[in-house]
Amino acid sequence: MILQLREVYLQAEGYVLGGGVVIVPIILISVVMWTLILNRVLFFRRLHRKNMSRVEAGQCIRTGREPDLDQYRGITSLLVRRFLRKKTGNRAVDRHILDETVMHTVSSLDNYLAVIQVLAGMAPLLGLLGTVTGMITTFNVIAGYGTGNARAMAGGISEALITTQSGLLVAIPGLYMAGFLKKRAENLKQRLASVGLYLLNHI
Repeated sequence: MILQLREVYLQAEGYVLGGGVVIVPIILISVVMWTLILNRVLFFRRLHRKNMSRVEAGQCIRTGREPDLDQYRGITSLLVRRFLRKKTGNRAVDRHILDETVMHTVSSLDNYLAVIQVLAGMAPLLGLLGTVTGMITTFNVIAGYGTGNARAMAGGISEALITTQSGLLVAIPGLYMAGFLKKRAENLKQRLASVGLYLLNHI
């Protein structure tokens, strides 16, 4: 088992070293992007689970009682809790507070989604940069030693291919997850808007 792990580590080390300087920002982009993706996946999952009905939300608004966190943790209960903490008792003011709370909650659903999409789009561009630098290295070897130094030429070609491959491996799932998370956010926004309109009649 230890020997297998060591072999995997050596292969990964060789892959990273073969990618040259450009592979470092690609790896950093991948780490940051997947950290944000995991953050959003868990956040949206929490908002989809243990949701309360609009009727129950209306009852909480009328009585001024916050939803039980052990029973309700979805997007509707989040909206109700945020509103009740700002509620003044003045009907006209509270209607504006509810609108503001809905807008604030909607905007929080878009957090990091644009960053994820930008990072996923940057990865193949960095891969292309690595392709260019790798080919430049190869041509410099050819210019200096001709085609006789196959090992030196292979280093430049390897750099070009590894960075291109790495950029695509980061970009393709990243763009897919960006689209998936955007769709989840839109579904939550529609539910939030519907609940917000319903709750206006209970203030």
